[in-house]
Amino acid sequence: MTGAVRQSRFRIEGMDCASCAAKIDTAVRRLPGIADVNVSVATGRMTVTHGSDDDLAAVQRRVTGLGYAVAAIGADAPASTAAGALGQGRDHHDQHDHHHGSCTGSHHDHHHAHDHDDHGDQRRSGHAGAAGGPAPSLGSLGLPRRDQHHDHGPATGPWWRGRKGLTTIACGAALAAAYGLGKLVPAIDHWVFLLALAVGLVPIARRAFAAARVGTPFSIEMLMTIAAVGAVIIGATEEAAAVVFLFLVGELLEGVAATKARASIQGLADLVPKTALVETEGRTREIAADSLVVGAVILVRPGDRVPADGVIISGDSAIDEAPVTGESTPKRKTVGDTAFAGTVNGEAALRLRVTAAAADNTIARVVKLVEEAQESKAPTERFIDSFSRYYTPAVLAAGALVAIVPPLALGGAWAEWIYKGLAILLIGCPCALVISTPAAIAASLSAGARRGLLMKGGAVLESLGSLTVVAFDKTGTLTGGKPEVTDVVAFGRGEAEVVALAAALETGSNHPLAKAILARAEAAGLTVTPATDIGARAGKGVTGKIDGLALFLGSAAAVAEHVPLADDIAARIQAFNDDGKTVSVLAAGDQVAGLIAMRDQPRADAKQGLEALRAAGIRTLMLTGDNRRTAEAIGRIVGIEPRGELLPEDKMRIVNDLKAAGERVGKVGDGINDAPALAAADVGIAMGGAADVALETADAAVLHGRIGDVAAMIALSRRTMANIRQNITVALGLKAVFLVTTMIGLTGLWPAILADTGATVLVTANAMRLLRPA
Repeated sequence: MTGAVRQSRFRIEGMDCASCAAKIDTAVRRLPGIADVNVSVATGRMTVTHGSDDDLAAVQRRVTGLGYAVAAIGADAPASTAAGALGQGRDHHDQHDHHHGSCTGSHHDHHHAHDHDDHGDQRRSGHAGAAGGPAPSLGSLGLPRRDQHHDHGPATGPWWRGRKGLTTIACGAALAAAYGLGKLVPAIDHWVFLLALAVGLVPIARRAFAAARVGTPFSIEMLMTIAAVGAVIIGATEEAAAVVFLFLVGELLEGVAATKARASIQGLADLVPKTALVETEGRTREIAADSLVVGAVILVRPGDRVPADGVIISGDSAIDEAPVTGESTPKRKTVGDTAFAGTVNGEAALRLRVTAAAADNTIARVVKLVEEAQESKAPTERFIDSFSRYYTPAVLAAGALVAIVPPLALGGAWAEWIYKGLAILLIGCPCALVISTPAAIAASLSAGARRGLLMKGGAVLESLGSLTVVAFDKTGTLTGGKPEVTDVVAFGRGEAEVVALAAALETGSNHPLAKAILARAEAAGLTVTPATDIGARAGKGVTGKIDGLALFLGSAAAVAEHVPLADDIAARIQAFNDDGKTVSVLAAGDQVAGLIAMRDQPRADAKQGLEALRAAGIRTLMLTGDNRRTAEAIGRIVGIEPRGELLPEDKMRIVNDLKAAGERVGKVGDGINDAPALAAADVGIAMGGAADVALETADAAVLHGRIGDVAAMIALSRRTMANIRQNITVALGLKAVFLVTTMIGLTGLWPAILADTGATVLVTANAMRLLRPA
């Protein structure tokens, strides 16, 4: 195919299981001008890579001919530009291209006059954090911009209004009428049941032959058609009609279950309000939220949901982020902080400047990620799909052999063995088998997204559960990413006065250490009067005066050049340094007034989260560019094996060495220097607020920045794989039982179809359990 290649998306109604998707995929792929097809049951969508727009009408006709309703969502950009982070990630098994955007991170070096211990981890800047800055960098997970009218697959409404629902009701009513008329007028018994059979079988047979014409002769509908027609031929018309009705009921239940799974992620999208109050020319007016543009100023009243990602420009309020992040307590936010779409404003009005359009807000990007992840098949799902291609023809062959061989070779009764052969066709329907894996994967991806655990596809979800080692970055991952004052030692003055004097010198500074001192002063409720004559000594510290008193705040080495450090003071400084802390020394006049020790502190849940991983049998280690003393100090606090002073290539080398030793390695990080190791690991996990390049490289993301969520993600993976094994066991186990009972004459057509329908219901219900919290 030559010329520009484009992608178009379609919404498909009535596609409720993997066999439906396989039929559609095969049929559309055979059309001229089609380069690739990706059909997702979980989202109810199909993505077609094609040449000319003239191909689209043929695609719709082909899908409609198979018995499904189809509607175009719209064409995307040329596919040649569509390879994004998911396509470039490590879901190597998935051969479908996805349409993504790309973001790159930026890195700013911070310089300060203090000559403190080196913190070698590169820090991110220009990206969203937990507070302040622009909207979060979730778009960097490889998500494209999307149409404002976000689509989530078929909007089918109540089940009884859909095509399958109406067909099932009509067939059931016809079957009930046939039973009644057959009792009243026995002479017409055969014909009324034949009519009831036709009500349900004609639509099934039409789909079967349509699929056969376009490349899928061995479909579930074909098995049902052959079994029903065969039953009529041997005089089991009443059973055939009942079997068809039960088959329709099973299909209907699949559809209801598929709709429920889709509704889980739809509910997340519905958190964003439909309208917003926008300020224009001093007036406030209500507009559609999806028409908000970046830079617009909006008013969010107390109790209202935030309609867009934005930065607070006036107001102070507690915001309930539970709908989006699962956090149980509201967060106090003020000017400069970020508010996310879908969160709930508390007690005071806020004015926000919009930082992301509706198509790019936090929730839209999370939903898009989950949808595209659901389109990416797990290895187990791909195996089941491949297996079912051979399984269905094998069932047909087995049924034929059972019907023919005993009468010919052993002198058995033809009617009896044909009946058993037809029952085997019904037992062999692979509905439950083919839905066993995708139903569980879709439910888990949706459940994870609602908890802030984002995974780029079924392959990632499956791989997480097999990890044996998880390596963490330190700064911004195991720790909060910014230093905090841990100790204040005063000499001849009170601790509060030492902090106040140091804060007076640091007022207005944006350096992380200066911010730590200012935050300590604010937390203590101290009144800080800015110093006068402030000056910086390059690489040494900062000077100033308060009421004529000369002050100097800097490193121990710099202060020692002007003020002698007593042995006990030097010992205290050394002890702090050995504990991984950076020490600023405050000199007042010709005396040391105090010491302020600071360190990037571990996250509150770091120790507990690491213990959860160890309890799951997973080894943990820390890979950091920070100095060894700091790495060892943090390692002792949280209980992790530390490796410090590492360059990005060192981190990647360690990951590769672990893999070469047979370990399954996960890497967790948030910085630019984590990207190589994230890419090298079996599963790369980016922490919330991570640098764009880290998010783009990673396979998964923990939006809340909680260490415990890494363990939760792995636990979800293991639950999912256990669920899949249960589903496969149920699907194949019931078939095996009824195969034996059919062959020895205990069961017939009714139990045979009940075995398949029952297994489908059990498998789907079991998968839906994953939607509930563990």
